[in-house]
Amino acid sequence: MADGALFEFQHPRAQPPSVHERDGVYAPGMPKVVWSPLAGSQELVLSCPCNEILYEGTRGPGKTDTQLMKFRRYVGMGYGAFWRGVIFDKEYKNLDDLINKSMRWFPQFGDGARFLQSAADYRWVWPTGEELLFRQIKRLQDYWKFHGQEFPFIGWNELTKYATPDLYDQMKSCNRSSFVPKNFPIFLPGGGGTPQPSTQSIFLPEIPLITMATTNPYGPGHNWVKSRFIDPAEPGVVQRRKINVFNPRTQKREDIEKTTVRIFGSYKENKYLSPEYVAELEAMPDPNKRKAWLWGDWDIVSGGAVSDLWGPHLVLPRFKIPKGWHLDRSFDWGSSHPFSVGFWAESNGEEVTLADGTKRSFPRGTLIRFAEWYGTESLGTNKGLRLSAVTIAQQIKRIEEQLRKDGWIADKILPGPADNQIADVREKDVLSIKSKMAAEGIVWKDSDKSPGSRINGLQLLRDMMEASKKNEGAGIYFMDNCRAAIATVPTLPRDEKNPDDVDSDAEDHAYDEIRYRVLARKRRAIAGSLDIGG
Repeated sequence: MADGALFEFQHPRAQPPSVHERDGVYAPGMPKVVWSPLAGSQELVLSCPCNEILYEGTRGPGKTDTQLMKFRRYVGMGYGAFWRGVIFDKEYKNLDDLINKSMRWFPQFGDGARFLQSAADYRWVWPTGEELLFRQIKRLQDYWKFHGQEFPFIGWNELTKYATPDLYDQMKSCNRSSFVPKNFPIFLPGGGGTPQPSTQSIFLPEIPLITMATTNPYGPGHNWVKSRFIDPAEPGVVQRRKINVFNPRTQKREDIEKTTVRIFGSYKENKYLSPEYVAELEAMPDPNKRKAWLWGDWDIVSGGAVSDLWGPHLVLPRFKIPKGWHLDRSFDWGSSHPFSVGFWAESNGEEVTLADGTKRSFPRGTLIRFAEWYGTESLGTNKGLRLSAVTIAQQIKRIEEQLRKDGWIADKILPGPADNQIADVREKDVLSIKSKMAAEGIVWKDSDKSPGSRINGLQLLRDMMEASKKNEGAGIYFMDNCRAAIATVPTLPRDEKNPDDVDSDAEDHAYDEIRYRVLARKRRAIAGSLDIGG
């Protein structure tokens, strides 16, 4: 593996496994091995010494079993009540598979482990003091249920279920332990079992601090997980960062190294996997699902709201918008979350010249996103810039002036639809966001927030994408400089409770203002200014 091999932690009293019961080679008198990792990603995860591990990839390599055994391998080693773990999911029902598999394996170790199950308590406890909790955690405020606790092991089931990294990062403050090896020596027995002086003692290694998450390429948090774990390094490449901190144990400032790695697992490693299961994955009619579930492809999101219609054909090289095309903008407000401004050109059907000199015409009514401003700290974090309405309006004016100066557009950009909440007046005698922006010369129209508009907006967007795909009727395109829309729209998951809508926990800010613009086009068409066919 790159940047050094992953070394297996060895306890001083640990005995290597000699058999594998699942392979049918167990015999009386031989050590019994309840479970051992399969060659490949399972072995790497079990032996990995990194502080932060993302176990990602295809479906079927045995990620759930491996996460359980990553915790279980340190039970009975002498850490006792200091070895404490928790595995999180957004819903208790989604923890069922983890709990069921733990019930399959843990009792076989014969070490007195008990599973406690009640309305408020799902945990394994061991006579030696260790415990593993299974917990629901959904919102940032849920962190306070765990604040101040010590969890040397923190697990996350399907990390991409979380739309932002906020909970994940905040829970890291609980990934700690007060165990100090020198305070807990293990005395070697002398003759007759009498403990010898401390010079004849051994010490456990420092207790490992582990954050381990499993996931596939899917879910509201696809973008931030991809940005943090997938894009920076190839599988198996250890990312190292040094943090200069005050060390309470030495009373000095020291560089502390933290390590992160992603480990890719494939169903092909799992020799216990049913071929019928693989056949079902191969038979998926949606090519995006096949790539996500069979290949672990992070450039595809299975089950996305528009992933089946997205493709390179929707992304255009930048070109100058012909004079006479309708130009406007759309806006989704955000402060703690990102805001998004989209600049649109609506084709009148005339031919344009692309950057490579080729000629192309777009059916009348086709929408082309030719510029954008996405207000975020970093794409994928779902964090906003907390800018004032006045600052945003002033910058929009500067962007539009620069677009004209650079020759990308010739006509004035007209007011388009914006999130209607900007018209709200929250305090008496305080201007609304819409009024403050209007005072700076940036005017907005109301967006369509009528009943059913969310569902209608998604369907209209899909219709326009399909028109682009078939090259029939008014479609929608994105110039290649519109990086936020290109990054976030293809990965938007559907709402689990309402598949006809987008999951609003995802990073949907660019999508929302795109939806406003698509719905506005329909209203203009109904008014008789456009052909709504397509």
